[in-house]
Amino acid sequence: MPLSLNDRVPPHNEDAERAALGSMLLDREAVSTAKFTLKPEDFYTTANALVYEAVLGLDDAGGVRADIITVADALRKNGKLDAAGGEPYISALTNVVSSSANIEHYAQIVKELSMRRSLIRISAELSADAYDTSKDTKDILSRAQDLIFELVTQGESALYKELKSILKDAYIHIEQRMKNKNAFIGVPSGFTRLDEYTQGFQNSEMIVIGARPSLGKTALALNMAVYAADKAKTPAAFFSLEMSDMALALRMLSAEAGIDSYKLKTGFMDTAMLNQLITATGRLYDLPMYIIDRPNMKLFDLCSTAMRLKAEKNIGIIFIDYLQLIVTDNGSKRPDWERVSEISREIKGLAKKLNIPVVALSQVGRDSEGNRPTLRDLRGSGAIEQDADVLIFLHRDRVTDKQSDGPPPEDLETELIVAKNRNGAVGECKIIFRSKYTQFLNKQNG
Repeated sequence: MPLSLNDRVPPHNEDAERAALGSMLLDREAVSTAKFTLKPEDFYTTANALVYEAVLGLDDAGGVRADIITVADALRKNGKLDAAGGEPYISALTNVVSSSANIEHYAQIVKELSMRRSLIRISAELSADAYDTSKDTKDILSRAQDLIFELVTQGESALYKELKSILKDAYIHIEQRMKNKNAFIGVPSGFTRLDEYTQGFQNSEMIVIGARPSLGKTALALNMAVYAADKAKTPAAFFSLEMSDMALALRMLSAEAGIDSYKLKTGFMDTAMLNQLITATGRLYDLPMYIIDRPNMKLFDLCSTAMRLKAEKNIGIIFIDYLQLIVTDNGSKRPDWERVSEISREIKGLAKKLNIPVVALSQVGRDSEGNRPTLRDLRGSGAIEQDADVLIFLHRDRVTDKQSDGPPPEDLETELIVAKNRNGAVGECKIIFRSKYTQFLNKQNG
């Protein structure tokens, strides 16, 4: 005999719920990922909902990481520890998974089943309304439409805006521009001519900086990140997949103090230089800048770390050094163009999701060596050209780096080529690379 609707167990997956919670207790980054998808009411089991509620409370408070002890303590203070299964249940959650790698997948399972339960509840309510002949049919249909639409858009931002609201925002934006004629509307790079082309790096945009090796991509990105954090007061995150955080710090100190990077590395400095270094360290010390030194970093980990930094530190711009070094699942079994296409697409999606500019460095193919790079020279995939909102090439004639007579010049004229600018003009501008200090500067009168 088939079960009636009342006898059926609502769809849920206890294993997925426990795995999601276990991932969060193992890794704080998993909490940031889950927050974008799940609410406490999405958990079917009361104990799991209470544990997740406690995890969110700790994460929102900041400073205290959610783990077995802190979650149990938070539940105990709220008088909900027994309802959440007690300490043995919370402790057992971390045994369900070995890592947080699949948190997004677990969260999606929990969310989809939660939506199915909501659909069952809505269906039951609408069925009861339909049997009630005292209710107007049009009212029932209208309520059905509202409930279904609310479910479909659950957890999502608005799918559309009325034109009048967009026009209002546009008018306010224009008024602000009139009052601040000389201010850039995005995050400034620190390079005047470049910012004139872009009006600063804009929210939701993917900016790609491409160059051959050893032209100074990393130094340029570091200069931009420090400028954003210091002059523009915009918290910046710098993902380094190639250089160590110590190497990056030495470069920043060299540029800020005006001390030869070789002398910093070897320690051959006099008292005056040491004083310069102390002053530079003091200027950099409190900047809202965050370095993530992770070689072989997976695409998923990069995105989840970025989301966590946005939630916790309100970062306003991200730098990635560099795009082709990001690891994807089954990357070694896939063509390079397919792997890079996935990375490019996800980085562009990350910029839109966080509503901040993401600046990704990219290698340029060998064919461009000695020549001015073009869009077709981007290494790995044409998807980079398609996804990027702004595409900048760093170019310098190698002859100027190595002169046949005498040492190479300290100041090297370098060209920034704005080859694509979705919302502005394209063109070129000249900057100066001070090789001794791994520092880029604006070129005077050019």
